[in-house]
Amino acid sequence: MAGPIQPARPLASAAYQRPRCLFRGNSALIWAQAGSPPASRFDKMYTSRRKIHKDKDAEPTEFEESVAQSFFDLENTNQELKSDLKDLYINAAAEIDVSGSKKAVVIHVPYRLRKAFRKIHVRLVRELEKKLSGKDVIVIATRRISRPPKKGSAAQRPRSRTLTAVHDAMLEDIVLPAEIVGKRVRYRLDGSKVMKVFLDPKERNSTEYKLETFSAVYRKLAGKEVVFEYPITEA
Repeated sequence: MAGPIQPARPLASAAYQRPRCLFRGNSALIWAQAGSPPASRFDKMYTSRRKIHKDKDAEPTEFEESVAQSFFDLENTNQELKSDLKDLYINAAAEIDVSGSKKAVVIHVPYRLRKAFRKIHVRLVRELEKKLSGKDVIVIATRRISRPPKKGSAAQRPRSRTLTAVHDAMLEDIVLPAEIVGKRVRYRLDGSKVMKVFLDPKERNSTEYKLETFSAVYRKLAGKEVVFEYPITEA
């Protein structure tokens, strides 16, 4: 004889269902559950990966992921930049010591996207500096230096791939939105030399507070000493 009918078990609340494992990674389990739980570190990792493409599919550092996440957030929350950032991404990012506790963030972007980045440079840097704790932000296009051809070889190296050309172009990127209007090389008593670079005074208000950062970034990336000034204009 059949036993008494057991009452049906109540269905799980729509607000919560038992998490189920989607897949197991090397170091963590990624879970999914009903509702909209707060974004985890893993959620942010996969959204930020859309905005950073490293050479040879290398894994971005935690800092690079945080910078890429800032780009992703701006694309989705800043109406002024939303359409411009849609197809843009970065190659790399790093912190550089300037002086004392002051640090700068150097962001490398694809060379083919440099014009699109320059178009929004002022607005983008302003918003990124807000998100990155007020650190100075420098955006530089990724360029490659080619070795000189072997003696007797018919191959020619593009002028844009020489060490001098790459360093000059890097310098122009660093000082944006200012333009370089003059250069001078000074030799010290010990035989070392320092380059003095004159910037267009029209952008003095927006770049003067970054001159120390400009020097530190160029020294780190090119290994050369440079001092930035504005030409003296007659009253």
